[in-house]
Amino acid sequence: MDARSPKAPGGDALRDAAENLFQELQEHFQALTATLNLRMEEMGNRIEDLRKNVNDLMVQAGIENSIKEQMT
Repeated sequence: MDARSPKAPGGDALRDAAENLFQELQEHFQALTATLNLRMEEMGNRIEDLRKNVNDLMVQAGIENSIKEQMT
């Protein structure tokens, strides 16, 4: 028996249910974090591709100041 507090009826079951719920929430949070990180990486790659495509189009159009020149 825990010396800190007396046992309450059903206390172990409630504690176990709370621990299980916390574990499940933690697993879901980790999965969402992984998904979010992957999507952010994909979005970063798409932005880089878009920048390259816009720069290529500007060069093709004969615009002197390409994105790279503007960024420096």
